[in-house]
Amino acid sequence: MNSYLTGWDWVIILFYFAIIAAISYWAVKKKDKNSSEDYFLAGRNLGWFIIGASIFASNIGSEHLVGLAGSGATDGVALAHYELHAWCLLVLGWVMGPFFMRSKVFTMPEFLEKRFTPKARTVLSIISLIAYVLTKIAVGIYAGGIVFRALLPEVNFMGMDTFWIGSILLIILTGIYTIVGGLRAVVYTETLQTFVKIIGAIFVTYYGLEALGGWDKLKEIAGSEMFNLWKPIVPAGVEGTWEPVKEAGRQAWYFNDKYPWLGMLFCAPIIGLWYWCTDQYIVQRILGAPNEKEARRGSIFAGFLKLTPVFLFIIPGMITFALAKSGINEDIARQIIDPATGEVIKDKAQAAFPLLVMHVLPVGVRGIVVAGLLAALMSALAGVFNASSSLFTMDFYSRFRPNASQEKLVWVGRVATVVMVIIGLLWIPVIQGGRGLYDYLQGIQAYLAPPIFVVFFMGVFMKRLNGPGALATLLTGFAMGLFRLAVDTPVKLMGTTYAEGSFLWIVNNIFFQYYSLLITLVCVIVFILVSYATKEPDYSKISGLTYSTLSMEDRQATRASWNAKDVILSVLLLVIIVAIYLYFTG
Repeated sequence: MNSYLTGWDWVIILFYFAIIAAISYWAVKKKDKNSSEDYFLAGRNLGWFIIGASIFASNIGSEHLVGLAGSGATDGVALAHYELHAWCLLVLGWVMGPFFMRSKVFTMPEFLEKRFTPKARTVLSIISLIAYVLTKIAVGIYAGGIVFRALLPEVNFMGMDTFWIGSILLIILTGIYTIVGGLRAVVYTETLQTFVKIIGAIFVTYYGLEALGGWDKLKEIAGSEMFNLWKPIVPAGVEGTWEPVKEAGRQAWYFNDKYPWLGMLFCAPIIGLWYWCTDQYIVQRILGAPNEKEARRGSIFAGFLKLTPVFLFIIPGMITFALAKSGINEDIARQIIDPATGEVIKDKAQAAFPLLVMHVLPVGVRGIVVAGLLAALMSALAGVFNASSSLFTMDFYSRFRPNASQEKLVWVGRVATVVMVIIGLLWIPVIQGGRGLYDYLQGIQAYLAPPIFVVFFMGVFMKRLNGPGALATLLTGFAMGLFRLAVDTPVKLMGTTYAEGSFLWIVNNIFFQYYSLLITLVCVIVFILVSYATKEPDYSKISGLTYSTLSMEDRQATRASWNAKDVILSVLLLVIIVAIYLYFTG
């Protein structure tokens, strides 16, 4: 089969871009150009369907179509744990969301200012902006380059290859409608992109299984381990997740490709709750809702959509592996299989999804799926661009320039986005030195998530915790995370090695999940000790921001915002999650 895009494929792709342009133009015309609330939160009038689709589209981006599919080709369903965090969206809708909606904030750091102190807001804003550079922006740009390199013939222009040309084009195309249209343009284009992505991924899975010979053939070639969510517990038991093991003649402090089952069981939920319930990138969507009812239903809808990546990205990655390993598709095998060992090459596997698109799909259908790939890349970047500009403008600039006009705030947000993109481009070589896109992303998030998770959740549930405690917790956790990054980065970027058995060697090689749990434990202790060693907060100032300071009116308003349908759908979502876990447990 011809592995290049044909004329019909390009027609479909151009049609997709034309629709995106039309939606963006409509959003620009509809918005109030002089309103920062309209630019950053779409005027707070988004309905549940738009909110849910936008949350899903923002999440399902480059790390999924490149990183998650790549992990499917190398590790099977092991990383589906992160995709089954749909239950965290129920926590957002039912538990944390009402507090955020009640506070009427623009950003998550602004919520911390109301709950604790302005200093806590500043620290979280800095952490969030750094996290966006290290993860979402750089990863999105890098994944765009990988996709373009897989889809197009190798070209060189002004010293740049297909990878860099594709990355830069992706930034320009996404940046245009994001910078001009604000959150309204982002969420409405994301709604379209959600369904383009889902339809495209369904085509990939269908035609991939057809080329392979069906689901049973996939299970036969991939083997039971690749269909087991808890495979790390099988070979060596509990003790194997922390004891040094011999591998290739050397000692190493890791086991079964960096994903120990104990770490997945306890660390993954911390990352999930941080991401889905406290990260500006996600929560900004429900902040754009007019009330708690729409915010909650949008979260529930997003939870159901979130269950699809297991089948739409991980399974296609496994299909790519099976096609290559079995020799059914020699073109794919040549690109991801090491001829000397017969094993999948980790870095090459990152292109598993686009390779499947180019070598399995028929003409025309390929164009639809490529449009879906571009939709995933663009929606993820658009979301983080808007979130970054919101953080910088509302948490920094507006505080130092309180009399700035609405037009000035919007302009500053656009400039901030451009600066973040440039920094993200400079960070790409670090990702290229890593073991895999999804490994990189989960590692970074594991280091930065714990202090934010602790401050938000404990802050809502324990009214006695105060500003000094929150500040100490954020600074301590952030310092521990940056220390691990400072130790890891030279190894990834320059191939630095530490003396075996030394302190830095242990820090670099210990499971990132265990290091994340250590940060979490330290943060909890610091938060409680510092808070109780200092003055208790003024409870009248935090009314409605913790459970024990809710007024009767607050409780009645929240109760009136949901009904039996919301409860039934939430329970159904949990049942489906449990069923998936049971199916993929060997």
